[in-house]
Amino acid sequence: MKGLAAIIGVAAILMGGLWALQGLDIVRWPASSFMLGDPEWTRNGAVLAGAGVLLLWFAGRR
Repeated sequence: MKGLAAIIGVAAILMGGLWALQGLDIVRWPASSFMLGDPEWTRNGAVLAGAGVLLLWFAGRR
């Protein structure tokens, strides 16, 4: 169970980072994404990445 939580945590960090970078208009992939330059996706990505960090921390504590 601990390993699964760690895998999900890493995936959440990576996905949240991608969303945040797309929202900041740093990563422009795919070129026609609706997320590009949208501050809402920057916030969503930061929240998801933060949840991933918490999940990794929780998985490491057990």
